[in-house]
Amino acid sequence: MRWVRWAGAGVLLVVAVAALGVGTYRSLVLPRTEGTIRLAGLAGPVQIERDADGIPTIRAGSANDAAFALGFVHAQDRLWQLETHRRIGAGRLAEAFGEPALGTDRFLRALGVRRAAAAQWARLEPRSREWLQAYAEGVNSFLRDELRARPPEFLLLGLQPEPWTPQDSLAWLIMMAWDLGGNWTTELQRMRLALRLPVERINELLPPYPGEKPRVTADYAALFHSLKVDGKLGAQALAAAPESGIEGVGSNNWVLAGSRTASGKPLLANDPHLKLSAPALWYFARIETPQGRVAGATMPGLPSVVLGQNDHLAWGFTNTGPDVQDLYLERIRPGESGQYQTPQGWESFETFAETIKVKGKPDVSFTARATRHGPVISDGGAAEGLTGPAAAPSYAIAMRWTALDADAGTLEASWEMTSARSVDEFVRATARYVAPMQNMVVADRAGRIAVVSAGRVPLRKPENELKGQVPSPGWEPRYDWVGFLDPTATPREADPARGWIATANQRIHAPDYPHYIGSDWAPPWRMQRIEQMLMAKDRHSIDDMRRMQADELSLATVHLLPLLRQAAPSHPLAAAAKRELEGFDGRMAGDRAAPLIFWAWARHLAQGLFADDAGEAVWNASPRAWREGLQGVMERADAWWCDDKTTPAAETCAQQNDAALARALDELQAAQGPDVAAWRWDRAHQARSEHRPFSKVKALARWFELRAPVGGDTYTLNVSRVTLKPDATTGELYLDEHGPSLRAIYDLGEPANSRFMHSSGQSGIVVSPHYRSFVERWAQVDYVPVWMAPAQQTLVLQPR
Repeated sequence: MRWVRWAGAGVLLVVAVAALGVGTYRSLVLPRTEGTIRLAGLAGPVQIERDADGIPTIRAGSANDAAFALGFVHAQDRLWQLETHRRIGAGRLAEAFGEPALGTDRFLRALGVRRAAAAQWARLEPRSREWLQAYAEGVNSFLRDELRARPPEFLLLGLQPEPWTPQDSLAWLIMMAWDLGGNWTTELQRMRLALRLPVERINELLPPYPGEKPRVTADYAALFHSLKVDGKLGAQALAAAPESGIEGVGSNNWVLAGSRTASGKPLLANDPHLKLSAPALWYFARIETPQGRVAGATMPGLPSVVLGQNDHLAWGFTNTGPDVQDLYLERIRPGESGQYQTPQGWESFETFAETIKVKGKPDVSFTARATRHGPVISDGGAAEGLTGPAAAPSYAIAMRWTALDADAGTLEASWEMTSARSVDEFVRATARYVAPMQNMVVADRAGRIAVVSAGRVPLRKPENELKGQVPSPGWEPRYDWVGFLDPTATPREADPARGWIATANQRIHAPDYPHYIGSDWAPPWRMQRIEQMLMAKDRHSIDDMRRMQADELSLATVHLLPLLRQAAPSHPLAAAAKRELEGFDGRMAGDRAAPLIFWAWARHLAQGLFADDAGEAVWNASPRAWREGLQGVMERADAWWCDDKTTPAAETCAQQNDAALARALDELQAAQGPDVAAWRWDRAHQARSEHRPFSKVKALARWFELRAPVGGDTYTLNVSRVTLKPDATTGELYLDEHGPSLRAIYDLGEPANSRFMHSSGQSGIVVSPHYRSFVERWAQVDYVPVWMAPAQQTLVLQPR
């Protein structure tokens, strides 16, 4: 048996060597957080103190040194995230991830994000250029002098990090505007629906904001038929483009004057709803310079605090949802594919040679094009046949979008906003802000409160009878923009008598507001719930703010619940399901079966009502819940929509209702078993923070991806957007992949009470204890202090 002992000893030796290797790697890949490091590029010493949660406090002698240090700590903790941000902005994902990312790269190259960033860099003011250069130098100093071991993603993919540039920051700022601006997708959706449905039916499927009538437009269904638009037009652009304007991606914010708070000083709350990722989009930091202090949520790739509090005020954002993207059908000259039609005749496309490196495959080259309106987005992401016959397409699709403008002043505005000393200063600073348009609430220590919807809004001609609702003929001058709204004329309000201001992506202005901002507002359910809770008592505390951010009552569910209770299918589980619904009041608690039954029923009902009429291609491509259209159809018992056109029978709305619940019960029985009382919403509805790219690799997803069971839904204040399409990797339904990426509550009377939380942890390095340290607390709606907790580690950066 000696060989057994030798074999056992050998195994132990291998395990010991492996453990030693892992331990050594871990000690090298985690950042140095104590001691002194000498770096070129600093004007003076910088002290970086980290608390127990890994949140740094940066003390610097100048704003540029503070930006340098922020770039340095971003690189220390989030190097792989910076790498993905840089590759997305540059359209270089396939170089790292292979052929599956090629379509996205082609779309991003066609969109011209990197070209727009270079044009914006050329127009930046000297102060902003210095700021971005200092940030980039901080990132690159870490790469040159402190990178002792590459994070696991670089090793597993065989990549080396590359230097950061100021243009990378500007490109990422454009991509954030992309994430929050999805009007172009709605334009394409309306156009594709118009090839199957009349405009009147489209307005029922995509109804206007409650209380409003549909925008009066020309008959665009007739227009597209007359132009012989291909039914596939835009489909592959939608498939290849990064997500944007996803339903449920929005935010909440509200601010209370001292007259409505227990302390007599303003309170401000904010929770932006964005794609959940591992690590989170946000990185907390506190920054102190001779000019003052600021603390809050920074974003790796950008040189400042985006949302937070300084010595004088606090601010928070929600997405306005403006119509700042217009698509144009550009008619291609027959027999001359290099020209397109303009009001003055045929002109040549502007062209850009693009070459994409693809991991494990030959390079892919193509020519990106632009018209007088902007980039041609049907190039690059488009396979053959997108815009007509492959050999001779009839049209191209071009995009006009404010975020691509060369004179974007967003960075300069951000500088002035974060250093403002009063509400008035903050509001004045927003005049230079371009994109993404945001509803910015602000409060100062003097007791003032305000909101301003800041961003560049295009003006359209009165004779534009399509009104930006669908792609417009690019050769007709009446569809061109004619300038921009005066930035001081965007919606705003200050110190209202009611003592509070709130926004939740609802229509942001009164019905008589004279300018067009947009029409694709989020339904007002969250805003109504905020108002209910604020009006429930005269004065509120920080604990009340926390209860609001944790609230799981879905007013949208309350509205539809009577309809679900009317469903009476002949299903063996129907009686048990009815019992679970008896005490259900619309609170989407994770440990209950009722929310799961409700969402499965609503999903199947929408599919039964609309999939046959919208068409399989449009239906499968859309992430919408179609809740507003469903509501209208069932309230008026609309027989046209309720009839399934694919069957010979004429189905009634009651039959559709019964069938939807029956299909839902079949689905849930297969997923969670026959005991309805044991079903749980949070077993299906898990908050998943996706890791790029390892969430798509089953063997690695369990290590890199972050998950937590949650309650809530798309329409609760504690938003957890319900995904209604099966996950491409796991097949799961009802995942929550968009939610409160950040929660913050700011106390203007006692800043030490201010608190915040994001959805992952401070580190993006999977072997760090701070990689997932916030997940459970975030799911429980807990917080950490905005301002300094006791320092656990101190690192000094000295100029070299």
